[in-house]
Amino acid sequence: MWVSPEEVLLAGALWMTERANPYFILQKRKGHGGAGGGLAGLLVGTLDVVLDSSARMAPYRILYQTPDSLSYWIIAHGTSRKEITEHWEWLEHNMLQTLSIFENENDITTFVKGKVQGIIAEYNKNHDVKEDDDTDKFKEASSRFRKLFGMPEEEKLVNYYSCSYWKGKVPRQGWLYLSINHVCFYSYLLGKEVKLVVRWADITQLEKSATLLLPDGIKVSTRSHEHVFSVFLNINETFKLAEQLANIAMRQLLDNKGFEADRSLPKLKKKSPKKVSALKRDLDARAKSERYRALFRLPKDEKLDGHTGCTLWTPFNKMHILGQMFVSTNYICFTSKEEMQCSLIIPLREVTIVEKADSSNVLPSPVSISTKNRMTFLFANLKDRDFLVQRISDFLQQTPSKSGMERELTGSLNSSDDEVYSQHGSLLSTSPQHSLSSEGERSFNLNDSSVPTATQALMTMYRRRSPEEFNPKLAKEFLKEQAWKNHFTEYGQGVCMYRTDKTKELVLKGIPESMRGELWLLFSGAINEMATNPGYYEDLVERSMGKYNLATEEIERDLHRSLPEHPAFQNEIGIAALRRVLTAYAFRNPNIGYCQAMNIVTSVLLLYAKEEEAFWLLVALCERMLPDYYNTRVVGALVDQGVFEELAREYVPQLYDCMQDLGVISTISLSWFLTLFLSVMPFESAVVVVDCFFYDGIKVIFQLALSVLHANIHQLLGCKDDGEAMTVLGRYLDNVTNKDSTLPPIQHLHSLLTDNGEPHPEVDIFKLVRSSYEKFGSIRADVIEQMRFKQRLRVIQTIEDTTKRNVVRSVVTETAFSMDELEELYVLFKAEHLTSCYWGGSSNPTERHDPSLPYLEQYRIDVEQFKGLFNLLFPWANGAHSDPLAARFFRLLDQNGDAFINFREFINGLGVLCHGDLTEKLKLLYKTHVLPETTSEQEEPDSAFEATQYFFEDITPETSIGQDTKNQSEKDDGFVRVTFKTEKVKKLNNPDYRHYLKLWNQESKSKTEHTKDLPKLNQSQFIELCKTLYSMFSEDVAEQELYHATATVTSLLLEMGEVGKLFCRAGRDRERAHPSEARQADEADEGKCGDVRQPSPPMQDIKLEDSSPKDNGASSSAMLISDDEAKDDTSVSSYSVLSAGSHDLDDKLQCEDIADDTVLVRNEGQDERGGGVDKDWAITFEQFLASVLTEQALVSYFEKPVDVTARITNAKNVHKVGRPLLSTSDYDISLSG
Repeated sequence: MWVSPEEVLLAGALWMTERANPYFILQKRKGHGGAGGGLAGLLVGTLDVVLDSSARMAPYRILYQTPDSLSYWIIAHGTSRKEITEHWEWLEHNMLQTLSIFENENDITTFVKGKVQGIIAEYNKNHDVKEDDDTDKFKEASSRFRKLFGMPEEEKLVNYYSCSYWKGKVPRQGWLYLSINHVCFYSYLLGKEVKLVVRWADITQLEKSATLLLPDGIKVSTRSHEHVFSVFLNINETFKLAEQLANIAMRQLLDNKGFEADRSLPKLKKKSPKKVSALKRDLDARAKSERYRALFRLPKDEKLDGHTGCTLWTPFNKMHILGQMFVSTNYICFTSKEEMQCSLIIPLREVTIVEKADSSNVLPSPVSISTKNRMTFLFANLKDRDFLVQRISDFLQQTPSKSGMERELTGSLNSSDDEVYSQHGSLLSTSPQHSLSSEGERSFNLNDSSVPTATQALMTMYRRRSPEEFNPKLAKEFLKEQAWKNHFTEYGQGVCMYRTDKTKELVLKGIPESMRGELWLLFSGAINEMATNPGYYEDLVERSMGKYNLATEEIERDLHRSLPEHPAFQNEIGIAALRRVLTAYAFRNPNIGYCQAMNIVTSVLLLYAKEEEAFWLLVALCERMLPDYYNTRVVGALVDQGVFEELAREYVPQLYDCMQDLGVISTISLSWFLTLFLSVMPFESAVVVVDCFFYDGIKVIFQLALSVLHANIHQLLGCKDDGEAMTVLGRYLDNVTNKDSTLPPIQHLHSLLTDNGEPHPEVDIFKLVRSSYEKFGSIRADVIEQMRFKQRLRVIQTIEDTTKRNVVRSVVTETAFSMDELEELYVLFKAEHLTSCYWGGSSNPTERHDPSLPYLEQYRIDVEQFKGLFNLLFPWANGAHSDPLAARFFRLLDQNGDAFINFREFINGLGVLCHGDLTEKLKLLYKTHVLPETTSEQEEPDSAFEATQYFFEDITPETSIGQDTKNQSEKDDGFVRVTFKTEKVKKLNNPDYRHYLKLWNQESKSKTEHTKDLPKLNQSQFIELCKTLYSMFSEDVAEQELYHATATVTSLLLEMGEVGKLFCRAGRDRERAHPSEARQADEADEGKCGDVRQPSPPMQDIKLEDSSPKDNGASSSAMLISDDEAKDDTSVSSYSVLSAGSHDLDDKLQCEDIADDTVLVRNEGQDERGGGVDKDWAITFEQFLASVLTEQALVSYFEKPVDVTARITNAKNVHKVGRPLLSTSDYDISLSG
């Protein structure tokens, strides 16, 4: 290809000149091509790999040189001699003569460069080549990656790194390629080539390894191998990227959310020296945004724009605090350099003024930001102040107009705030005044909505005070409230409050009952999502009311188990509010729907927060603060259970081994973590834990759990079994008290778990929480995230293994395959599903994978994926007719007609072909051709319609109507489904055949299937069957014998069909003459014509017009023709056409060679009104079976045993070296040992 001219210093080094003229030189890289290339060739090849030379991709090049100069310019390179020769010849024909006219060398150089760049521009224009941010160097690496590993264009390379791969005790220096779905390695050293491809989804462990020999290494483990890479230039960058890509793969396995590139990234500067790809920048930006969101509890779609060092003036202590300012689309945030000294969140919806203040020596480059509640924040020491103010200005202009709900949350707008917009030219307006009034009207309408929602916290409605407890406890509560009010006065109130050590101190002392809901909203970040989504909850409630599915059934079942001891949930008001919140969330997030423990947490949220606030708190919990906790497999809780085990090993090592032996950690952690201790502690104590959790996140739960273990260390060491250990911990938690609580004592259900021993001493919750901070407060959130990643790999791969085992166990009794064979087939089946998720397919991956479904249904493949597996594993897949046969086979296996097949259906089909007897195989082949066509590319469009009539005849009107009614009711139901597979049915072009499939499905449930019940094969279907038979034998050893046997059988069947046609006509004539007698005769003698139980009058309405000549004789046939003149008898593609006794059918059917297959087609001169199909011609399965049994060659072929293991091995080998669409978990190429 032509390249932009670049100067080359040493034209002869490592290159050999093959052609030359006064202006151009064609060169070939030493060592490329030929048998060996000698030592020089080996050395050059090795250097190219180690030094990442572009010559690995382009071993040919053309240089331009001026006659009297030693400078050279590369103007083209090529991967093959043919490509580079075309360029060379174009230069000789079009350029040489022109260049000889020039007198000045500089003019010649300028002309050549301009010409080459013009050619490139023209090529890009004609081929619609779009510019992207990737550098030429990186594009070259991407091309090399795809060529080396056989990857398609859709597989995007993220980055590549130089490193060593340890194979045994020998290091191989080469390049590690990290793409979206694979980690690959390539090395070429002195003639030895090493390739490694591992799919991210197969990685079970990814960690940095440090040994004496390898101080810095990365170990990648799969189920069967360990791979160690070392000698990285930047191991931290490599490991972080690998970690991120593995996380994306785990996310895909968990909820099928594949990677989508971010198109909104800022453009890279043209002269960027780095080889960083756009994808790498995208992933880096995602990682930074994730850390930013976690740090400030921001909504999950918030993207960080940038950050800069600065100081913040804090009025409460009159200091300039050093820290970092973060700016994103909707927020300005600040955190101090010293942890917990001060942090700040300013939503742009609150900002009224942003202005540059005057610089001074004390306060260089200051920016002042004012908000609607009259707080002003002063940032200084900003490096690029003008640019920063411009970015904030841009984001402010994009901020949506304020809603009435926001004003309710953050204080009303006064007239002075509105006047701010017109005071200075430098002040930034966020919204015009007129929009505020219209939004206010909208807010009023929302509040006037007919949707019933609780407008106050349930605790305010059901607070009962005992007279004897009134004075001292209420006085303490009053002091707490005053302390918080003083704090608000000094540090600000609402979302823009300064958060400092003092805030944390107040939280640890306990949040007052009356302020709990407000502060939970603030600390969790739920206040931001609620403010930016006004009316969202009411809309969800309205849409989800009256809708029913599995989630709502589970919710109804658990409603009365949610804090039943609390008076708020002993009547319909509390129960109804809980129902609305849980149902609305199931409607919002069908991937989670409803999970046990959500009811307990939500009921506590409703006690302290208004209904809508409780909903947004639940959103914050499920989607941000406890990720993946509340899905069907509680993956998040299992991950944190693993993290807790690691922390226990580190912080209470003397107890860890004992707890592992007893198996207690796994038991306690799920109940503690899922309900935030609400189900194991007295209510008034557990809410203090929730206070701390909303302020400090998951680390609070880990700290508290470790504290509980540490406090009971001696008793636990003396326990003999897990029951005794659980009793010790249960008694301890039952006696955790909150002496400051003003609530009446509520009987705790968990306190039933006690023995008859001495009463346990009471434990003060505030002392326990403070103790957990003192002993285990060093646990950091970023360390927890690192540990979570490691555990997530383990948990998700364990779940995948469990799924595989359960699926295999569920089908092993139904098939003759061994357990090992089924496991191998499942791996291939799942890999086909995953690959289509990576590189696209004809259907949405989320339709094929739903983790909420039973194990067997979780992975399903569509027809395109099935074709790939059919060609690799099914013994009938030969010749050009494989794909149509695969499509037929798929439709037969797809028993519920949803356009997907699961593993059981796949195995049932493969099992018949591999282990079935002759009759079963032939019945399956026959059934695949009886089904009507659904493709639009139909040679005979009426044949499918005609064949469909056979299917409708076996279905009573009641059955069809019932089915249609069911489908209609499901279609009309607007509720987003959580678990029902039938809700994700993909409608096909022609649904007619599904009715018959359902009938077959019912038949399969009975003990025997009568072959006479199978519908008859019409003429067009028979032709397709002939095509299939000829195609199946195209690569068989006994091909010629099979062809002749097939010709004999099909000729025999043609004669039978012609004879049967006479009975059809006789029956129809009789019916026209005496309809009632004909019907009686049909009932007495079933099956003489058409299908069993054929209702004649409806058939007459839709029968196709008879296209056969009326004066034909009783029998007709096709001639046996062999193409001996064109091809030799022994040729693989020689073919024969069907023979029979009469010659009349020869007018209708003739032979045509299509892709070396024998097919039967209609003569062109025939009447087209019948669509080329003789409607009276038909054969039965018994006739087909009997005819095949007459030919020993066919009997031997269908009875021949199939070696499944060899086919599985072959499938894996094909994936390794050729089509990588089904990559095995990991493999090496061209490296022995």
